[in-house]
Amino acid sequence: MANEVWDIAEAGKASFERRNPVSGNVVSRATAGRVEDARAAADAAAKAFPGWSANGPGERRKALLAAADGLEKRGADFIRIGCAETGATPGWMGFNVHLAAGMLREAASMTTQIGGEVIPSDKPGNLSMAVRQAAGVVVGIAPWNAPIILGVRALALPLACGNTVVLKASELCPATHSLIIDVLREAGIPAGAVNVVTNAPGDAPRVVEALIAHPAVRRVNFTGSTKIGRIIAELAARYLKPVLLELGGKAPLIVLDDADVEEAAKAANFGAFMNQGQICMSTERLIVDNAVADAFAKTLAAKAASLPAGNPAEKNVVLGSLVSKEAADRVQSLIADAVSKGARVLSGNTRDGTIMTATVLDHVTPKMAIYAEESFGPVVCIIRVDGEEEAISAANDGEYGLSSSVFSNDIARALNVAKRIEAGICHINGPTVHDEAQMPFGGVKASGYGRFGGKAGIAEFTDLRWISIETGPQRYPF
Repeated sequence: MANEVWDIAEAGKASFERRNPVSGNVVSRATAGRVEDARAAADAAAKAFPGWSANGPGERRKALLAAADGLEKRGADFIRIGCAETGATPGWMGFNVHLAAGMLREAASMTTQIGGEVIPSDKPGNLSMAVRQAAGVVVGIAPWNAPIILGVRALALPLACGNTVVLKASELCPATHSLIIDVLREAGIPAGAVNVVTNAPGDAPRVVEALIAHPAVRRVNFTGSTKIGRIIAELAARYLKPVLLELGGKAPLIVLDDADVEEAAKAANFGAFMNQGQICMSTERLIVDNAVADAFAKTLAAKAASLPAGNPAEKNVVLGSLVSKEAADRVQSLIADAVSKGARVLSGNTRDGTIMTATVLDHVTPKMAIYAEESFGPVVCIIRVDGEEEAISAANDGEYGLSSSVFSNDIARALNVAKRIEAGICHINGPTVHDEAQMPFGGVKASGYGRFGGKAGIAEFTDLRWISIETGPQRYPF
């Protein structure tokens, strides 16, 4: 329904509105939570922790599997509300539902993998164990760009480990994030074990600090920009709270001189323009050997030019809307700066409000702002290099280090290059945009620290304790 408004505001409380970035129509209305609401949510999570953490792994697994089924059953609702709040395409939101359900199932499988070990002791008659236990209340702060995937990721494994959670919803998709909590509760997870806080944009700093400062909060995970991530890290350090940060990216895709140009261009086209380039793993830098640069540029430009862009509410398109007019303004200014300093536009660079066409820039150099700044939009840069060493140097020339990719027909050569790229993730002969629930996902440098996913995530959301048992009479020196 074009004019449907999802009203999730609590009666008697202040509220705020989220408008569709294309039409400007109000699409959701949510409670403008304040500091006291944040504290109440953390209090509820703390009260629920003893009961939820005491559940056996089978009980937690059952609830998480039911949540996965419930999320898929509500898939049409998630797609409608997610598209309305963010301007994304139905295809992107459908993929969000698919992967988020997989994350819940993967988390369910981890409930029996929260193990430990017996460590040999030098002390006679001493049985020493390293045991992992639920940490307590976990605060998850999720963004708008992959709202279902990243909202679920902030909660699923913490719940599997026996923690209780508070989701600080994005101000740009409050109804989408709140629907996740509804699904979890409908699956049988107690209300206090899963909580959501929505807030107006201006109240975010105070709400976030109240959550991090709460005495019951033991872990924080944040996915979002590096700028805000630094603030979260500083707050967490002030209150001595461990934090997992998955931040910005400027993913390089290296095309070596022996690469399959057609395959590399297909991967670059997908990685750069999926969800309008608004993915932390989006391909932003194409580092191409001069030996194949002309052929690659021509192939990619043709592919990018063929991608339809428009209002996803009105027609079937590959590129929908950017999240806001301000985001589109910023991308356009980065393109203009690059062109003024010698970059060539091979395709795209047209705009209608918040909708931009797929843009390919060639001959991008370090003197251009877009060389180093994360654009988070439908624009990709070709950086021409001579040889493998120059390609590696260009890939590592920047503050980010999340995802990356290398294309070569010599797998051993590509693997050696991959090992030298400063990034938490590297794909050989595949796109930079690739996520699976069981993989250790995270970055290095200004892209953050810590890992979501599979067994790697268990270490982030549990405490490792040393427990010993004396099995016989003890002797003491006095």
